[in-house]
Amino acid sequence: MPNVAGKSKKNSKKRAQHRPRTSGNPAKQPVLELPPVTVKDWIGAARLRTLPLAAAPVIIGSGAAQTIDHNLHWVIALFCLAVALLLQIGVNFANDYSDGIRGTDSERVGPARLTASGRVPAKRVLTVALVFFALAALAGLAIVIRTQQWWMLAVGAACIVAAWFYTGGKRPYGYNALGEVFVFVFFGLVATLGTTWVQAFALPLPAWLGAIAAGLFACAVLLANNLRDIVQDGRVGKRTLTVLIGKRATQVLFTLFVLVPFGIAAMIALIYPIAWLSLLALLAGVPAIVIVWWYRQPRELVIALGLTSLTALAYAGFLYWAFVG
Repeated sequence: MPNVAGKSKKNSKKRAQHRPRTSGNPAKQPVLELPPVTVKDWIGAARLRTLPLAAAPVIIGSGAAQTIDHNLHWVIALFCLAVALLLQIGVNFANDYSDGIRGTDSERVGPARLTASGRVPAKRVLTVALVFFALAALAGLAIVIRTQQWWMLAVGAACIVAAWFYTGGKRPYGYNALGEVFVFVFFGLVATLGTTWVQAFALPLPAWLGAIAAGLFACAVLLANNLRDIVQDGRVGKRTLTVLIGKRATQVLFTLFVLVPFGIAAMIALIYPIAWLSLLALLAGVPAIVIVWWYRQPRELVIALGLTSLTALAYAGFLYWAFVG
């Protein structure tokens, strides 16, 4: 009878010779090192493609102000722009932090986040977000001092609080289908009307119409973003409006949010004819709608998001020209 035990010992010794040597201590096991974070990663986390959307309300509001006061208060306008851009970047980093620590970005389809990837400590991302919020607050304070509209300090504080609790806090409203409501109010109405008020101390009808249009574009961008993540958000319990109403209803709503502003522009054009030129912004808006309806991979919606932001910026530029021309 063959010596099976002897052969087994010899084979086991051979396998042991070819097996890579590792320490018996699990703590000393080799750890996969993540690539170092670069400046490009931080710029990506700032999500610059959303900045045209932040600039649009300021452009519209500044143009509407000149329908009352025909002089451009460029210093105040620039500070309004600074507030909008800094606040938007702060929101983006705050979302990176909050979603990362909650684990809702663990299966993210879009660009990787700093916190969720583990490449940057969560507290560092939080610090960056707070720095941008502080810079936005300082720019807003400069506007208040210049205009002596001290009650607007409360408005600025409300903007920062709304920005934080979108995904932050124990009960973030962005997780309960209220994101579009707050985005419409703060990135549409408040941003546009606030810009008009600090320059003209009045709120003419063009400002209201432009504010509604800006708010709808902002909501459209949010819908495109949430449609991209609809599967992942539903899986982790993030109850966005898109998760609640589904893909088809989101596509319909997105289309309305992109097209209704051009109906508003047609109304404005009855008094300010140059507003008809805003229809040229559909050159970016229509492709965004096409992508939202016929995309094959969720990543394609990142392109739709960027095109919608550019649509809002072009639209705002033509409205400004209409108001001052």
